[in-house]
Amino acid sequence: MSGELTKARKKLNSINASLKMGKYMAAAQALNDAIVTVLSAPLMKSERDEFTSMLTDAVYALNNNKELRKVYPLALHFAPGEERKLLESIFEMRKVLQEDVNEGAQRDLEALETKKREDLERGQRHLDASEFEQAKQTFDKLTTDFAGDSDLKADIADRYHKAGLNEEAIGYLNDAIKESPESLHLYNRIGIVLRKMKDFPSAEKYYMRALQITKADEFLYFNLGRLYYDWQRWDKLIEAAKQSLAICPDFAEAKKMLAFGQKKLAEEA
Repeated sequence: MSGELTKARKKLNSINASLKMGKYMAAAQALNDAIVTVLSAPLMKSERDEFTSMLTDAVYALNNNKELRKVYPLALHFAPGEERKLLESIFEMRKVLQEDVNEGAQRDLEALETKKREDLERGQRHLDASEFEQAKQTFDKLTTDFAGDSDLKADIADRYHKAGLNEEAIGYLNDAIKESPESLHLYNRIGIVLRKMKDFPSAEKYYMRALQITKADEFLYFNLGRLYYDWQRWDKLIEAAKQSLAICPDFAEAKKMLAFGQKKLAEEA
């Protein structure tokens, strides 16, 4: 048990440092853990006196921290033998502090989303003004600041694609797929861009990769059929349309695609 008491002493001694760093939840948690140890340990009188003094000092430190009192204005009270009552008060303090942490995290998240939106708009303005180098710098920094955000990369890719900068769009979509290899919509997007670039083999490759993830998406097969339409591969177009209709028999556009493919194949026979 001496090891647990040593840990409790360290926790109590850490409270002042946590308060100075603004880590109020850590300070409250340290006091909570120390009280739990004191309550569960068979203490000698000297040890009980020691911990009573340390708990009194910890409560004083918490009560006299002005910034903490702004978040939790209620004063803690402690007297020898009232450890359980103090533990209940600390529980209430921790609940309030956790709510404040959650609210702070939400505010931080909202601020980040605002920054992301503003930077996207700044990059778009550069694109609209044909300031492509400035747009690249803005978007590259944005994706560095929000590393791992595959949806952000896909958004930027769409903006490049609409600006006619398909190579740049492909680069961002490739990066997005590396980060989120199970996201079907990314394969669809890169397939569409490559199809419009008339890079049909590469577009087909990405659609095939998507079909390794799922074979139950009628729109995936339909977009593959659109590729074969532009590529004039009527036999493959027919097969893609059939696969789409097997999943969704009422898909009107897929029915039209199938009929068109069958007509073109008959004409070439």
